[in-house]
Amino acid sequence: MTTQAQQDMLAKVKNEVGFIAALDQSGGSTPKALKLYGVDESAYTNDEEMFTCVHQMRTRIMTSPAFNGERVLGAILFENTLDRDVNGLSSAAYLWQEKNVVPFLKVDKGLADEVNGAQLMKPMPGLDELLAKANAQNVFGTKMRSVVKLANKEGIDAVVAQQFEVGKQIIAAGLVPIIEPEVDIHSPEKAEAEALLRAAMMAELNALSADQFVMLKLTLPEEANFYLDCINHPQVLKVVALSGGYNRDTANQRLSENNGMIASFSRALTEGVSAQQSDDEFNATLDSAIEGIYQASAS
Repeated sequence: MTTQAQQDMLAKVKNEVGFIAALDQSGGSTPKALKLYGVDESAYTNDEEMFTCVHQMRTRIMTSPAFNGERVLGAILFENTLDRDVNGLSSAAYLWQEKNVVPFLKVDKGLADEVNGAQLMKPMPGLDELLAKANAQNVFGTKMRSVVKLANKEGIDAVVAQQFEVGKQIIAAGLVPIIEPEVDIHSPEKAEAEALLRAAMMAELNALSADQFVMLKLTLPEEANFYLDCINHPQVLKVVALSGGYNRDTANQRLSENNGMIASFSRALTEGVSAQQSDDEFNATLDSAIEGIYQASAS
């Protein structure tokens, strides 16, 4: 990546108001995302056709006049999207050069089985090669997800330790990691889990050196402004919120109560858009969704 592009992206992420569009559903979550968009499983017969269908959906979002860097800071892609083009440019290049939207790449390989009330990430043996590919495509940062289901200190500490260990590998490759230890919104111990998670994250953040920067992607907390210490930490560029299964109105309401936290919504962003809509209807629906999420992020 050219130093100038990296500096420009860094300045945008640090200083501008907006949100991050999560366009990174991969293998397991793609059929559900397509179904919500109005594309039934009968429309494709294998993974390649399925990913082509979802790329058409993402291309329609990215090329919409409603989708640009004025309200959208960044977009998270998954590797299959990174390998495809949008309007004759690679997806990441299109986002930055045409839309002024900072590209991120999902790098995890999914979740391991639950242990101690948490799901770690599966091993990522090809991570160095993937990071090299991301750098070659002018990607700014990465995203990787773990899940916390219970207020189990051992499980939560393991999730956070793994996230930051891999995060440092990503930083060393010249990219900014989005660390995502999601707390399940249906957890019977959500508030207690969030307290343990915050403590574990602050310990890791305090151990970072002055030139190591991360972003955090967190479930909207039970207590408003619960993650302010993380937001204000000098090594944190941004704290972004996942919608986690909340509908868009609920997610926006919760987000607006958390100062300095911005959205990184996936399903809540595309709620209401469909393949059957005319371009005018699609763009109007997407514009309304983007404006609502932008306002909640700006508050």
